[in-house]
Amino acid sequence: MSRPSSSAAPAGPLVTGRAAGLLLHLTSLPGADLGEDAYRFIDYLGEAGQSIWQMLPVGPAGPSNSPYAARSAFAGDPLLLSMAALADDGYLDRVPPPPSPGGSIHVDFEARRAYKEPLLRTAFKLFVEHGRLEELQAFEALRPWLHTYAVFSALRNSHGEPWWLWDEHLRTPAGVEVAEGTPLAGEVAYHKFLQFCFDEQWERLRTYAHARGIRLWGDLPIFVDRDSADVWANQHLYKLDEDGNPTVVSGVPPDVFSATGQRWGNPVYDWDAMESDGYRWWIERLRTTFQLFDAVRIDHFRGFESAWEIPAHEETAIHGQWVPGPGDRLFAALEAELGELPILVEDLGIITEEVRALRDRLGYPGMAVLQFAFEGGPDNPYLPRNQVENSVVFTGTHDNDTTLGWWESLPEPHRDVVRMELGIDGSDIVDDMIRAAYASVGRTVLIPMQDVLKLGGEARMNRPAVLDGNWGWRFEWPQVPPGRAAWLRELAIATGRLPAGPADV
Repeated sequence: MSRPSSSAAPAGPLVTGRAAGLLLHLTSLPGADLGEDAYRFIDYLGEAGQSIWQMLPVGPAGPSNSPYAARSAFAGDPLLLSMAALADDGYLDRVPPPPSPGGSIHVDFEARRAYKEPLLRTAFKLFVEHGRLEELQAFEALRPWLHTYAVFSALRNSHGEPWWLWDEHLRTPAGVEVAEGTPLAGEVAYHKFLQFCFDEQWERLRTYAHARGIRLWGDLPIFVDRDSADVWANQHLYKLDEDGNPTVVSGVPPDVFSATGQRWGNPVYDWDAMESDGYRWWIERLRTTFQLFDAVRIDHFRGFESAWEIPAHEETAIHGQWVPGPGDRLFAALEAELGELPILVEDLGIITEEVRALRDRLGYPGMAVLQFAFEGGPDNPYLPRNQVENSVVFTGTHDNDTTLGWWESLPEPHRDVVRMELGIDGSDIVDDMIRAAYASVGRTVLIPMQDVLKLGGEARMNRPAVLDGNWGWRFEWPQVPPGRAAWLRELAIATGRLPAGPADV
């Protein structure tokens, strides 16, 4: 099938008019992958007058199942592959039924891995037997990251532990020899094959979406996981010691929500090293991202102005310090190579005048989250009357509770503020918040699917600073209220957000 060239670049602004979309990660679909439910969701978006599907990152998640802790900033997650699609493409002769969720609202990631891994191995075996390995060479030629990622994945699977615990000669790509005909070579080819299949399934979905006027928006974490191909292969680009151990790690300082701050633990970029080669790693990262998505949200944008660096030996974020980032220089390099970037920046949290100035100089829209609007007084920038046109309005994000869960947790005086500001009685808070988002001056509005379904806190996607129990929420089609798509469509019409048609994509 036709594949995007590695030299492809994005073009144009984030949106050219008013628009609306839904926020839903792929694993939150009933089938939790790129199968038929993804296509059905695109149809639903069209019925509902939407033009955007905002997802979370789609990289290969590690043991935490967090899409923000991927094994690669370039690869797709093989767990998202549809086994039925592999059969339709001739890679499998038969596909047994997947494990039943048993009515659970959470994805059993381990059960899905146990189900898919043998089938993926069988698909690769048939691919080899049919003499198609040469197709991987053509595929790899346009993806300079692929070989290193595949070698890392093969070694990571065989060792079962992070790369810094491997034998010393394997701790950098230079020490790894992939001799033809060896078991390692076979494993490397297998991981390339998985990306080959991911590309096929993704391009088919994206083509289907575009034909129906739906744009796919992605999410790009600023930092990468230490246990990733990116850090293993590019240790000189991070603040690591000679043994590959971080000297400082990422996080955010203490605030009113946490007396000790948040210690995320990601390696921190050595921006001087990155600048010395013209930010090549970032250019290739964004180039690859825009081969998958029509636009992208950049997480923790403030880290490009300055980031909170914590000494690696510290157990909390208390004793960190703000260290300047590359600011305009990075984005100038990106736009010089890739053109105008369709980017949304996550500008929540500790945002200084310097961060706002960087965002405004670059012209990227920021975020307005309605759940954050009703505290801090009349000057709160997220209040509907204070929002700006160059913004994307959310009722909440993946890090928030659902709107219903949020409302149920609010003390009564706080609810009174919401009622007063929105001019409502609070009897239908979810729809009132959605209406307020749609009516805003913000050019784009994105609503979490949980709010479309009017679900409570049990459907929350993530609880920041809580390690377990996140990322697994999924819905079932019978939960979608009859007439809900028509209601959203009428709201889009009333607020000037209905797309003109597929030509808009």
